[in-house]
Amino acid sequence: MNRRDFLLRSAVTLAGARLATTSTTAAAAAPDTGTRWRLRLSTSSNHFKDLPLEEACARIAALGFEAVDIWSAYDNCQHLDDALNRLGPDRLREVLMKHKLELYAFSTYVGGYAKYAELLGQAGGGVAIQGSAGPCKPEELTARMKAFLESQKPLAELAEKHHSYLAIENHGQALLDSLDSFKAFTDLNTSPRLGIALAPYHVQAIGASVEEAIRIAGRQLLFFYAWQQQDGLGQLPGHGPTDFAPWLKALRQIEYRGFVNPFMHGHVEPDAMSAALAKSRDYLKKLAVP
Repeated sequence: MNRRDFLLRSAVTLAGARLATTSTTAAAAAPDTGTRWRLRLSTSSNHFKDLPLEEACARIAALGFEAVDIWSAYDNCQHLDDALNRLGPDRLREVLMKHKLELYAFSTYVGGYAKYAELLGQAGGGVAIQGSAGPCKPEELTARMKAFLESQKPLAELAEKHHSYLAIENHGQALLDSLDSFKAFTDLNTSPRLGIALAPYHVQAIGASVEEAIRIAGRQLLFFYAWQQQDGLGQLPGHGPTDFAPWLKALRQIEYRGFVNPFMHGHVEPDAMSAALAKSRDYLKKLAVP
């Protein structure tokens, strides 16, 4: 090999190594980017909280979703604890493989990430989602965000150990709420294992721009709820009045690497929930066509 060939091959190897380190989530190792960006859909198991996890996964897969977000015991959803205590990682993987679903996330609002960290890692890794902290005065934001991010270091280390990521959701009356708090988070966060789970419902609730929140989160955006501020089924894409096209455009512009996750809170009978999610799926896919 001559010197020119050696340098060229070395450059290619280095570029490949750099590219490999930019993966944001375990579920998105080889994402589409730029004009090649492809809408990928997941949804959350709590939409079928009255069904066993296996049946919830079967319904989600039958609707054409590629991945699942499994919920802990918020609003009496037992799926994640059932996976932990009954299925274990091997049987959980079997359920997901049977239905050709990727494991995208564990929502750990109840119980916390540490309780489920080993299970998430052994089941294939993914994103764990939990909340931030209590609200603060604007003049305290920088100091409070620094302290919060410092407090997350042990969990970020746990996520690295278990080949996973930790996403902090924005919420009303919380530390991560305003656009300024998004900016403080992204400016101060130095951990590649820590990022944001963006809930547009709460961004709309404060009258802020969801597109701007997406742009601020940038490459630290690990999870995106397709969720609007309405009641009942109106929370879902294609049901309420919100035009999701600007949101998808913003996700494309930042080269978002995760799944888009239609979401709502509230109890809906399983067949009606399946029909509602099918409408959301079709709506988002139509918007995503170039």
